Amino acid sequence: MLEINNLHCQIEDKPILKGINLKINKGEIHAIMGPNGSGKSTLANVISGHEDYEVTKGSIYFKDQEINELSPEERAHEGVFLSFQYPVEIPRKSKGQEEMPSSEMLKKIREKASLLEIDSNFLSRSLNQGFSGGEKKRNEIFQMAMMEPELAVLDETDSGLDIDALKIVANGVIKCSNENNSVLVITHYQRLLDYIVPDFVHIVMDGKVVMSGDKDLAKKIEEIGYDWLKKDNS
Repeated sequence: MLEINNLHCQIEDKPILKGINLKINKGEIHAIMGPNGSGKSTLANVISGHEDYEVTKGSIYFKDQEINELSPEERAHEGVFLSFQYPVEIPRKSKGQEEMPSSEMLKKIREKASLLEIDSNFLSRSLNQGFSGGEKKRNEIFQMAMMEPELAVLDETDSGLDIDALKIVANGVIKCSNENNSVLVITHYQRLLDYIVPDFVHIVMDGKVVMSGDKDLAKKIEEIGYDWLKKDNS
């Protein structure tokens, strides 16, 4: 599904990613953790094609196609979703499909809204206007559910959420996950991974993946922090 090889990138001539290697197969949930400034969010932006980040070396393959030169819109049309981006459109016509009839669209909206416990008043409000942090996050996952991407990159989806909102958002992600798509969760905290249980956890420090493991690695990080890894990789 996604394969990243020796990825280096910089912003304003400052190196951020310094040789990221990552492979995500269909049906897998991967989590990225790491201290502040380690490159986690940069990785999410580079996967989505953010224009402020310059890839200086390495490659990103999505469904066996190199996407280094594709725009964010083109990547979205191919099936890549980044949680904090507002989608340009639901990429149906761009995939060669006929435009969805309004009755079918309304049915789908209601179905996906129910998935995230969103009521009709929520859907009738202006996008993000007057939304709480939890409502904005729920709206991002609602967009993901509507787009049905093959790869969802969720960058700090748990930020600012209370426990009830966290459970609702996590439940929506789980219900949208299946054997034909993949999820990359980027988070500071292990608590999200209690609800979205990853198949693999990767620790990023100083622009590199320094360790990978299963969900127990996230629990270890929660208990003792990153200092032991800093010593091992100094």
